[in-house]
Amino acid sequence: MRSSYDIIIRPIITEQSMEQNDIGKYAFVVARDANKIEIKRAIEEIFGVKVEKVTTLNMKGKKKRVGRYPEGSSSAWKKAVVRLTPDSKAIEFFEGLA
Repeated sequence: MRSSYDIIIRPIITEQSMEQNDIGKYAFVVARDANKIEIKRAIEEIFGVKVEKVTTLNMKGKKKRVGRYPEGSSSAWKKAVVRLTPDSKAIEFFEGLA
């Protein structure tokens, strides 16, 4: 069985994701093979909060070119947006970043 830290790779800290923190939504990069139930359990275990809903998106890698001929792409990844229950505390990791 995988640990919670294998499922949650890192938080996403952008302007758009930080604006959603006020309404209790937080964005994370997660393992590609993780499902919503595993993500919910991992967030609740790591941060000690109650999760109401998990939304996942498979983000496609973008085409990149360095120089003239070699064309490649950045790797694809999975994004999870987690909504906390109204009675849950905020995730402390995101406090003070906005």
